[in-house]
Amino acid sequence: MSGPPSIQYVKGVGPRLAEKLAARGVRTPLDALYFFPKGYEDRRRIVPLRSVKPGMTVPVKGQVLGVRGGGRGWGGRRLFEVVLSDGTGRLSAKWFHYRPSLAERFRVGETAVLCGPVRLFQFRLEMHHPEILAAADESDPVNMGRIVPVYPVVEGVPPRTLRKIQWEVVRKYASTEKEVFPRWILDAADVPPVHESLETLHFPPPEADAETLLSFSSPPQQRLIFGELFYIQWVLARRRSGVMKEVAEPLPWDREIVAEIKKRLPFRLTDAQRRVLNEILKDMSLPHPMHRLLQGDVGSGKTIVAWVAAMVAWRKGVQTALMAPTEILAEQHYNRFSALCEGLPVRIVLLTSSLSAPKREKAREEIREGKADVVIGTHAIIQEGVEFREMALGIIDEQHRFGVLQRAALRGKGRMSPHLLVMTATPIPRTLAMTLYGDLDVSVIDEMPPGRKPVETAVVAEGKRNKAWERVRKELLAGGQAYIILPLVEESETLTLRDARKTYERVREAFPDTGVGLLHGRMKPGEKESVMRRFQKGEIRILVSTTVVEVGVDVPEATVMMVEHAERFGLSQLHQLRGRVGRGSRPSVCLLMVGGEQGEDAAARLSVMERTNDGFRIAEEDLKIRGPGDFAGVRQSGIPDLVFSDIVRDARILARSREIAITLLERDPDLSDPEHAGVKGWLERKDAAASAWA
Repeated sequence: MSGPPSIQYVKGVGPRLAEKLAARGVRTPLDALYFFPKGYEDRRRIVPLRSVKPGMTVPVKGQVLGVRGGGRGWGGRRLFEVVLSDGTGRLSAKWFHYRPSLAERFRVGETAVLCGPVRLFQFRLEMHHPEILAAADESDPVNMGRIVPVYPVVEGVPPRTLRKIQWEVVRKYASTEKEVFPRWILDAADVPPVHESLETLHFPPPEADAETLLSFSSPPQQRLIFGELFYIQWVLARRRSGVMKEVAEPLPWDREIVAEIKKRLPFRLTDAQRRVLNEILKDMSLPHPMHRLLQGDVGSGKTIVAWVAAMVAWRKGVQTALMAPTEILAEQHYNRFSALCEGLPVRIVLLTSSLSAPKREKAREEIREGKADVVIGTHAIIQEGVEFREMALGIIDEQHRFGVLQRAALRGKGRMSPHLLVMTATPIPRTLAMTLYGDLDVSVIDEMPPGRKPVETAVVAEGKRNKAWERVRKELLAGGQAYIILPLVEESETLTLRDARKTYERVREAFPDTGVGLLHGRMKPGEKESVMRRFQKGEIRILVSTTVVEVGVDVPEATVMMVEHAERFGLSQLHQLRGRVGRGSRPSVCLLMVGGEQGEDAAARLSVMERTNDGFRIAEEDLKIRGPGDFAGVRQSGIPDLVFSDIVRDARILARSREIAITLLERDPDLSDPEHAGVKGWLERKDAAASAWA
């Protein structure tokens, strides 16, 4: 049986273009059908230049008044420029990367048709790298006179050529594509069948609403968005179902341990802490493993919740393992747990890579023999040679620092399937949590303990730098400690940014009588630990650091943080950094330094940090700005890249796809019903293509 035809046999392709398309993953007409536009341009009419405004992407037509080529533009780049006029206004088109043949396409006095995004430069309208359309193209049914698809770039294939190839593919093959979802799923999702969607998706009809298309809210677009999100939710639902079938040791709480815990708590639990504890303890009492994500902002009291869960496990005679990303954080947990357990016959063991060989071997022996009730450590916990006698509860702190495989490795240390609690201080918006952690139940501590003071935050322009340093000096004189955060370890040849090494030297000169320390990711683990311990003890008063301090470091006397080039950080990362101050009883401040060309835009984006200390609000804003790609360890999570969907924009259909995936799994877990044969085959093909998703 022959395979699908090659794309090279589509009209207008041939061997040379087929090779270029194959490099982009388009090898067959079917691939081309699912190579979707990334956006659209409304080219239904030529727009007079007097009506053109910055931000528009429109076709314009005019007489060529002047051509300038081979010169140098801003920053020394080669520049080719064409000036057009249509009698109502003027526009300058510029190309910074171009072939010499470009000059042959324009002659002074001739008419040119261009289409591209319009911007304003020195009060003049410009287009950079617009698509060039011949005047004859005005009647072209593919490239003009319609809402035109804009495809992702295929190197070596001009946009006009790619559009014509897609036009041929859609006309010949779109109607032959079979819908994989049964009618009940399409109705539940409120989307049309795929064969009706494909043609409209690529080449919308003349009456289509441009705004609806550009917001990706048309029914055909929703069908493809649904398919992409449904696949992710199906995989997560199947994962979750697999966990629910596993057997775990039930760990019900009893009155005696609850009374003991209440007696030892240093403060009254917040309502939010009590709510999530009820959710966690209910899960732990069941005969299948808990699989729960605990979200809580910096300082919301997640550690106490984890300690209570560990005490319930101890009461039942089983072991708990708590894994943290750094030795300092592991030591903090060890010290906190030890203080809370003082006087109880609970054996708490610390296991990190920096322990001497005899101490490490002693710890491993106690873990193996079951003498260690609670084991707190770093990655060392999941290394070969570490064997638990009966680990029934695993806790992962700052889970976004660990990948899927490390999470699985910790679960693998249990004799049966252990209960698993993963904690994060990175607030994750609900839409992203549904995508990343659809296989976990989610608990949220959305309330701060009483007395916790919000950190004052100020965005500081370059011109007010001296005032910012005066504030640092004032905090130091009052007995506080300071963080100075920088994006780079050392000077870069390509980026004009302040770096940690030079800043460290300058700060030492400016504060000769104050202990100044340097911390960055290139230092050896022992050196980093030493610097942090000295900072915790107060020997170092000013710590110049990169973002390695982002997670878990607890220095109550640190009352001021200055973040250089704050515009280069995501809002959620800034929120995490800010959480390093304000951990004591004194008011604290975070100074976000911005400057350079991006200063004004950056100040507007960062102003949300001045308005709120609510990590969830900040995370939502961050997700809108940055997208999910690099947010909260997404790259480590095993979630494939979204091609057509946007989890912020498509939150409603994401929730619906989750509900439908769970319903289908409950109705027909093996997809053996003939009605589900199409979706079964489609899911198997998707699984094969995404085999790297572990």
